[in-house]
Amino acid sequence: MYAYIKGVIADKDLDNVVLETGGIGYNIKISPGTSALLPSTGESIKLYTYTSVREDAIHLYGFLTKDDLDIFKMLINVNGIGPKGGQSILSVMSADELRFAIVSGDAKMIAKAQGIGAKTAQRVILDLKDKISLEDTFHAVKEEINGKEEASFGASKEAIEALTALGYGSTEAVRAVKSVEGANEMSVEEILKKALKYLI
Repeated sequence: MYAYIKGVIADKDLDNVVLETGGIGYNIKISPGTSALLPSTGESIKLYTYTSVREDAIHLYGFLTKDDLDIFKMLINVNGIGPKGGQSILSVMSADELRFAIVSGDAKMIAKAQGIGAKTAQRVILDLKDKISLEDTFHAVKEEINGKEEASFGASKEAIEALTALGYGSTEAVRAVKSVEGANEMSVEEILKKALKYLI
């Protein structure tokens, strides 16, 4: 119905924002993660939206990026995952982290979302694995960790592999390595030390 809505934030809380445009206030459901990234009340923002139509209600769901909206649409096509479940998953991980969790089979990370059990997390992986590109996922992770420097990405990749060997989930390992500032100038050992501090 609406591809996106651009307007001024009239009101917001953890799971909802009122976006005013053209004299109309649109009530848009958001995740706590999105809420934390929104500017202050009175500031302008553009949200990509999904319209959910049910017999008893019509809801707008908002996302800061088209990428988040696209992955949300994929999620709600999984049996047992409605719009609420889709937003719940995206509130505990980014679109890229979710892709990595899917391709690496990290159901434990997906199940951290409120209302998502282990069986539902496994269903997300089974249903979406063929729709997620492994190459694109690793490319996105590489870009986020170290830009385009191949050599430095090698150290980060080794650190991720070392963390998973220690028993950490793939997505947790990626998130920890991504948290290390200046990783592109560090050795594997240095990255590991800082990533482990993040995990502990």
